[in-house]
Amino acid sequence: MSPGGGFLTERGRVLEEEFFHKENQRLLKQLRQMKEMEESKEALAETSGISDDAILQSLLELHIDAQTLAALALVPLIEVAWADGYLDEKEKQAVLQAAHASGFEKGQVAYEVLESWLTQKPKPKLLETWVEYIRELRGQLSEEEHKSLKASLLGRARSVAEASGSYLGLGFKVSKTEATVLKTLKDAFG
Repeated sequence: MSPGGGFLTERGRVLEEEFFHKENQRLLKQLRQMKEMEESKEALAETSGISDDAILQSLLELHIDAQTLAALALVPLIEVAWADGYLDEKEKQAVLQAAHASGFEKGQVAYEVLESWLTQKPKPKLLETWVEYIRELRGQLSEEEHKSLKASLLGRARSVAEASGSYLGLGFKVSKTEATVLKTLKDAFG
């Protein structure tokens, strides 16, 4: 073997190793990103109670994180509960039950925020900001995703509104102020 051939062979092997090292690093990075996306989807699903993979993917693509989605899911509950200016025990339990069904647990920051909202009514700016956010989000989702998100969020809010109106578990009654808040929430979706 000539001295030049050995050098070229050695350089070729180094080049090959470097290429595959770079390619492996790229694939590893891609794998990590996919894992992070799946974990993010799981966090969004746990936070919101939304299980539709397409909606979760759309929310991720819009860079909506779990904290934003938590606010998105909790604001309708709390606004309906406080609609008449006070929060009774049935409403409080309905809010906590809806939050729990959506994956909120004690010890989470969002749950602590919710608990503070159960003792002190949030400022009106919270609902205004939520409405603006939903209106903006509306144009970013497909029609099906929009309908599913609307049904999920408004369904939980309605269950809170109906909680204090039932008597001995019979029938459902939503007060005028709760109906007004529900309409505001619904109108935000268009």
